[in-house]
Amino acid sequence: MTRFAKSALAALISLCTPLAAPLGITHAAQAADLAVYSDDDGGVCGQPWVLSKITSRFSHQVHHVPHLPDVQITDFRRIHQHRYLPANDTWPIGRRYCGATVSLSDGRDRTIWYLIEEGQGFASIGDNVEFCVSGFDRWMVYNGRCRVLR
Repeated sequence: MTRFAKSALAALISLCTPLAAPLGITHAAQAADLAVYSDDDGGVCGQPWVLSKITSRFSHQVHHVPHLPDVQITDFRRIHQHRYLPANDTWPIGRRYCGATVSLSDGRDRTIWYLIEEGQGFASIGDNVEFCVSGFDRWMVYNGRCRVLR
């Protein structure tokens, strides 16, 4: 979608929003759908909602995948973005590839690799986060040693 089309869509939604308020429609969906990312904004990888989603999904993973240790993520350090693929006409989904070091509740540090896909959240509202903690990809979903997300 071109910048002109995005700005025209944003203007249209802003006009319709006062009419949608009595129906209980909030601005959250609007903000999530029309998010504009620039390739010099490395702060997205460290956003609290991203780290919270990773932490809660990791907790679910260690409780539901057999033979994984019962640990939790306690801290994220050295958060960085190492690649950004912006959306364009041939590839409509912008992707940010991020990495960090996580401290686990057993005292060990592990490398984590994660991917933020723009506009790919539930029902295409918001962004999707996929992650892989080194040593916890028991079923090789992200290939050996989280290679797919690097």
